[in-house]
Amino acid sequence: MDMTDSVNWEASALDGGTRTDMKAIRVHETGGHEKLRLDEVEQPKPRAGETLVRIHAAALNHRDVFIAQGLYRNIQLPCTLGADGAGTADDRAVVIDPTIGWGDDDRVWREDATILGMPRDGTFAQYVCVPTENVHSKPEHLSDEEAAALPLAGVTAFRAICARGELQEGETVLITGIGGGVQTFALLFAKALGARVIVTSSSDEKLERAKSLGADFTVNYKTDADWHKTARKLTGSIDLLVDSAGAETFAKAITVIRWGGRAVTYGGSAGDAKIKMFPIFWNQIDIRGTSMGSPTDFAKMLHFVNKHAIRPVIDRVYEMDEITAAAQRMHEAAQFGKIVLRIP
Repeated sequence: MDMTDSVNWEASALDGGTRTDMKAIRVHETGGHEKLRLDEVEQPKPRAGETLVRIHAAALNHRDVFIAQGLYRNIQLPCTLGADGAGTADDRAVVIDPTIGWGDDDRVWREDATILGMPRDGTFAQYVCVPTENVHSKPEHLSDEEAAALPLAGVTAFRAICARGELQEGETVLITGIGGGVQTFALLFAKALGARVIVTSSSDEKLERAKSLGADFTVNYKTDADWHKTARKLTGSIDLLVDSAGAETFAKAITVIRWGGRAVTYGGSAGDAKIKMFPIFWNQIDIRGTSMGSPTDFAKMLHFVNKHAIRPVIDRVYEMDEITAAAQRMHEAAQFGKIVLRIP
């Protein structure tokens, strides 16, 4: 029990109240995923406009590892990590929209919007309180583990492919760096729309997995220095690029988009891109930024998942006390699909 927990417990005792504890994965100091701790903390109590959710499964995102490493902005500690979660609330099977306070404009979120799991305590716990409007019925065809894998990566991919990318049936999309949660969802969503998909990776194993999920073409960028040119030759035309790497990957990829095509970026994990301007203005390419998704995006994403009976790709399921191993796998980018925690 840390000092804050002790103070809360003493205050509760003085008020004549009783304390109910729960398990939660917390960060007390940055320095890497080895700093993640499985603690006993007080179970939260919902305030007006909130719903208490009993979490059965939660999923990791790179965001969780970045926070533990101290590589995220405005870190406030201690906190319970976790943006993704599925469980029960009022005897209903539910899944949580992790974006808090998006705002009224579906096109862009407010500057003070946040994501569940820091600064607000998140889903790596047996219970979490969230705004009632963020609680949605779980798709019936999904298990708790599959539903937990859906929220953050799913809505990010849906917004990138549909709302911002405007991908249409029969078009071709280039998805770089297949294997992570968002890019894997992007592949599933694009195929459900009836699009052609070409994916890249440095791993032949991941490329084979992508083929099994419906990828029409694959390119290994590690063994093919001109992978972007190969992608264009294989497909004949690329209408949409979806990328989160940035750097040289983005710089190369935008040169092979068709005239009048679109590029959507939701990250820069490899660093900033040094791009040539000519292919952009001469070919009249639209470059569109995106991040997470609005409440409307989330509701549409759930409808899309239900309509097409989409099942998230689960990489591995870990127990709560295996959080260090789970975070290590995320840190190494070894996964294909989502890494999930089972919450007892």
